Amino acid sequence: MTITRNDLEGKLREIEDVVVETEDEAKRNIRLYVVGATVIVVAIVAYSMWRSSRRRIHVEVYQTV
Repeated sequence: MTITRNDLEGKLREIEDVVVETEDEAKRNIRLYVVGATVIVVAIVAYSMWRSSRRRIHVEVYQTV
């Protein structure tokens, strides 16, 4: 069995196509993960700010004459 240059070149092009497709898919997924993580962090910060403002003690002093 002999392997020709065309056989090698064809197989390497197939591998390259798979690698490029995988790279593109990974780039799309990382964007989704970054957006999701950002939304979660913003939600946690907003919730913690809301909770801290509810826990404060509000004292109102009225002066009578």
